[in-house]
Amino acid sequence: MGFPRAKTVCIAAWLTCLVGIFAPCSSVAQTTVVLNADTQFQFAETYFNKGDFYRAVGEYERFIHFFPQDPRVPTAMYQIGQAYFKGKRFAQAIEAFTVVTDRYPGTHHALKARLMISECYIVRKDFPAALFVLDRVLSDARDPDLRDQIFYRKGWIYLETDEWEKAKETFAKISSKNRDTYRLKQLSDDLNKKAMVRSKKPGLAGALAVLPGAGHLYCGRYQDAAIAFLLNGVMIAAAVEAFDNGNEALGALVTLFEIGFYAGNIYSAVNCAHKHNRKQSRDFLHYLKTHSRVRLSATRKKAQPAVLLSYRLSF
Repeated sequence: MGFPRAKTVCIAAWLTCLVGIFAPCSSVAQTTVVLNADTQFQFAETYFNKGDFYRAVGEYERFIHFFPQDPRVPTAMYQIGQAYFKGKRFAQAIEAFTVVTDRYPGTHHALKARLMISECYIVRKDFPAALFVLDRVLSDARDPDLRDQIFYRKGWIYLETDEWEKAKETFAKISSKNRDTYRLKQLSDDLNKKAMVRSKKPGLAGALAVLPGAGHLYCGRYQDAAIAFLLNGVMIAAAVEAFDNGNEALGALVTLFEIGFYAGNIYSAVNCAHKHNRKQSRDFLHYLKTHSRVRLSATRKKAQPAVLLSYRLSF
């Protein structure tokens, strides 16, 4: 009679153990994660603000996928473009910003996206494409402040491409009310200093190079001038000596090489003048950027477009 009762107790204890073992697993299995739009968007923003741009792209895309009707979707799409831009993946940034302009035409997100597309092209040194985008924005723009901003951007592109007169003409189109905002008087005064930059005349350098080394000397390339003078002199002397000794074949060969070297000397002098001028322009442009450039960047403030203006002062 005692054995069946003991057996029942053992079975009961065994069942109790099973419940204790599997109950936690059961409760875990029943736990569900609720995806919240606010939490997901903030999660993406956190990655973006930390500079983890590639993960931010994934989280913004997840937000767009699960909450396609959320009013922050355009912002998320724009931020995807920004993440690619800051991650230096400019081709993908252009694609992302283009999606924004196509899906939300006429909105402030589309406007900021078009400006950022031009920035992508500028960073890639594709200045004609950047100007094309800005001209399209300008043709649609009615806001005077926006038009002034575009004129300012275009002016700096012309400076980048060494088209100084076009830059001056473009800056002059900025309205009087924004001339102080863009510090145009300071910029105009600095641009006038361009005339003081010492440039070399390529034609004069080539003419002087008729005397080997003189063209390089004019460009300040003293070592190249000495080498050109000595090598041309040696080759001419060798050719003359070969002809004097009756060795016409050797003299003709040396003369042939000397003609090529002499012509190369003239071409090199002209090229040195161009290089000198390009370097002077680059140095002067760097001076302008650090001394009087107002920096523009699209920012977000309560989901409204804004332009951040800043500049450096040199004393």
